[in-house]
Amino acid sequence: MLKEYLNFLKEYRIVGLALGVVIGTASTQLVNSFVNHIIMPIFSAFIPGGKWKQAVLELGPVKLAWGPFVSELLNFLILALAVFIVVKKILRWEEIQK
Repeated sequence: MLKEYLNFLKEYRIVGLALGVVIGTASTQLVNSFVNHIIMPIFSAFIPGGKWKQAVLELGPVKLAWGPFVSELLNFLILALAVFIVVKKILRWEEIQK
């Protein structure tokens, strides 16, 4: 049973997947911190009151909370760029290995 379990882990690369999830979570937290504490304070200088997370555009009865959206958009774009760079480097490394 133990041998089957170890073969399962090896065949489906479960350990690598688990490490990827852990590293992905940590990098997401890092990007969130970067956006919230470095990027968005720069934008808050241009927002009345400086509270970018509460920034809302009011169009009559409609309230568009654009501050939180911009923050999440920046988080996504930075994280997507980081993933792109890492994958590109990995693919180049695998190509060199062949």
